[in-house]
Amino acid sequence: MPGLGLSLTAVDSGLLSALQPGQVSLSLFLSSPEGGIVAGTGVILPYASTDPLPGACNTEFDLDVNPNVYLHYNLYETQIRFAAANLGYDRGAAPPACDESSEVNTRWRLQYDVYQYFLPENDLSERSLFSGVQAVADIQGLRENGRRVMTLLSSDLSLAVFNSLPGQGVIYSVIARDPLLNTSASYVPVHTYACSFVSTLDGCQTLGKISTKLLFSIAGLAGLFVCFFGHRFFKCELFCMGFSFAMFFLFVLVTRTTGLDYDICLAVSAVVGVVGGVLLVMSWWRFGSVMACIVVVGLMLGFLIASTVLFTPLGDLDVFRRSDAVFWVTFCCMMILVPLFFVRWPREGNIITCGVVGGYAVVLAVNAYVYTSLSYISLNILKRFLNNNFSGVFTDVPFQAIDYVMITVWVVLGVCGVVLQLYRERSRPFFPPSPYLMWLQERERRKTNVLDPSHHAPPLPNRLLARARQLTKRNEPAGEHTPLLL
Repeated sequence: MPGLGLSLTAVDSGLLSALQPGQVSLSLFLSSPEGGIVAGTGVILPYASTDPLPGACNTEFDLDVNPNVYLHYNLYETQIRFAAANLGYDRGAAPPACDESSEVNTRWRLQYDVYQYFLPENDLSERSLFSGVQAVADIQGLRENGRRVMTLLSSDLSLAVFNSLPGQGVIYSVIARDPLLNTSASYVPVHTYACSFVSTLDGCQTLGKISTKLLFSIAGLAGLFVCFFGHRFFKCELFCMGFSFAMFFLFVLVTRTTGLDYDICLAVSAVVGVVGGVLLVMSWWRFGSVMACIVVVGLMLGFLIASTVLFTPLGDLDVFRRSDAVFWVTFCCMMILVPLFFVRWPREGNIITCGVVGGYAVVLAVNAYVYTSLSYISLNILKRFLNNNFSGVFTDVPFQAIDYVMITVWVVLGVCGVVLQLYRERSRPFFPPSPYLMWLQERERRKTNVLDPSHHAPPLPNRLLARARQLTKRNEPAGEHTPLLL
């Protein structure tokens, strides 16, 4: 019968037993709660007397010796915690004390390496999971296949926080290392997909809401159009840029200040995005200030460039993870720097923005149906806006075959769109004139140019009245009304 301190009911769980002198066998019992049928895999790991004992200085979890890693996740972050290890000891000997002193001959000299291993993308099968667990269960496999993301000292909090990747399988594990004896021991690996397999709505199998797929499908089509024809159809480009700009920041505002449902927030943000797009188009139509509109376009490109730079390992530097102020100042400086180049080369900058931003919109549309890590270029920034504690999160994501394919698609679309538009617009004016200003000029020309036939046109009411009389007047029969004079 399971006893307190010697048994555990959990996923990714393990038990550590200290063998007695002369003991040659050990029995471990495995059962399923409520007698259900489950699939599982087991790994046996031996420890020598010089190896650290994972979880032997446990003070907060149920087991007396707890080698398990505990994982909690939400939409924004995944958090792992583990109990401190102790120094190894011989069979039959008393274990070393955990907290008597912090001398070099105590467990305080131990260090903890946190590893991360990504499962294949778009693969939620049990076979993939079990293969991954077996690949990183022991120290050698974990070091060969996993990626060490951080090292904690015994004086640090035994806690690590990572970016949540819904639908992407990730295995986390910890290696306790004794730098004095050059020995190490592995904790029990733990995995997560950052989503639920039992939820009927928005679970791992049906990840992604219909509203999100619809929005990004439309955005992908609009992005493809802007990528190749944005500068030619300047009003359409301005509407798309204004829509994206207004919708993004209003979604952040509504989500942070209200408790509305996700679909409602998305719908409200989309409506305001339409208003933002119309206002940007009307500002150009009414005032004809191209540079004011180009600044908004440049900020869109600056946002994407800054997000891409901080999506790289540069974004995981301690200076950015420890201070939100440093992160946002750096982000805003990179974002504002881009529109400055547009002052000197406005047409070229606008065409480059069409190619880069339009190509990325296509990538986001693909991500709505097939997972790709490139979506986290912008999603990481959105999470940082919405979550106050996201700064301490490691934002590492997997890069696998689908990601390299999508990078290639993005580059090809961007280059082709930019080259095509530069070639097609080489002999055209830099930007189309404002329709309102053209109307004013035409009206002034008609007033001053008496030779223009339109100058002598009757007023609009008189023209409408004449047209109505033509519709109601009876047609006179054709024929001669006077005699022919010979």
